[in-house]
Amino acid sequence: MLKFLNSTPARIVTVFLLLQMALLYSAIRPEYVPPSRPLAEVPADLGSWHLAGEGVVEKEVLDVLQADDLLNRYYRSGNREVGLFVAAFRTQRTGKTPHSPKNCLPGSGWTPMPNSGEVSLNVGAPAPITVNRYIINKGTDYSLVLYWYQSRDRVVANEFKAKFWVMADAIRLNRTDTALVRVLVPIANRDEQTAERTATDFVQSFYTQLLQYLPS
Repeated sequence: MLKFLNSTPARIVTVFLLLQMALLYSAIRPEYVPPSRPLAEVPADLGSWHLAGEGVVEKEVLDVLQADDLLNRYYRSGNREVGLFVAAFRTQRTGKTPHSPKNCLPGSGWTPMPNSGEVSLNVGAPAPITVNRYIINKGTDYSLVLYWYQSRDRVVANEFKAKFWVMADAIRLNRTDTALVRVLVPIANRDEQTAERTATDFVQSFYTQLLQYLPS
């Protein structure tokens, strides 16, 4: 038996079987769905940013998204305006899962530009958060998009890593809740740097408050 476990393929198979057993156990026991505050209670004033309007999500989009709670707003600070979209999923065991904006926005007529990647933001948390950043355009209109997956105090940019943490949380904590957070900033005169500073300032204004509306 000891010689068997000294084999690398055997260790991999053993870990795989243990993981399968853990996933099976987590799937058959009732999931813990923690209580949370409605996203509609997110303040209308976030630092220097003030609510400018509520966005409308079409029924067809709602049916596809299947989020348990949604926030779709526009905020303004001086002559700057941004869009904030949050889709919260209390459980993902029923097949509901966040849809990447990289897939959803093209369906609305926006075209992603090639200069996408990840950026780090200082948001007042113990460490900077890493989020997705990319540019989209529709005709002559250009916008900067920042988005990430938020599970309690954890921020994940990469979609595959987000799915890994869903499995890990299902096994360790018996919960699969998460949220997709997206910030959209119009780009004036193709000035991406100014748009990015606006987006960063806005994220800094709401990040710690948003955590109060996601399960801890």
